[in-house]
Amino acid sequence: MLYRDLKLWKQKPSAKEAPVLAQCFDDIFGQRTRYKELGQLLARLHRRKHELLKVLERPEIPLHTNGSENDLRACVTKRRISGGTMSADGRQARDVMLGLMKTCRKLGISFFAYIGDRLGLSGTGERIPLLPDLVGAQPV
Repeated sequence: MLYRDLKLWKQKPSAKEAPVLAQCFDDIFGQRTRYKELGQLLARLHRRKHELLKVLERPEIPLHTNGSENDLRACVTKRRISGGTMSADGRQARDVMLGLMKTCRKLGISFFAYIGDRLGLSGTGERIPLLPDLVGAQPV
């Protein structure tokens, strides 16, 4: 229920409701149980309260890390299929290309058009701006 309430709160943040959600967090993760492992887990999560409820200070941040995990998924899949790279240079080249591909996708730019433009192979004559400029122009 807390996660659902936090999702609803993000849609319409209210300074008055934030302490209620923080208290709900305390009620859940401040519980004592008869089970040692569960108690340790609850205590660990309760110690991270400030980090886990950062959304109450900054509603624009996501409640989950699915975006970050998705960014890593391509690297893990590639490593599992190919068994990794043969050298540190190969690993760096793979990581750079995957990073460029993910960034282009997030910006709505064709990765192949971007690479073609950088190599001077685009036939349109229209230049694609540098990725740092495009990323910097994105709203936070």
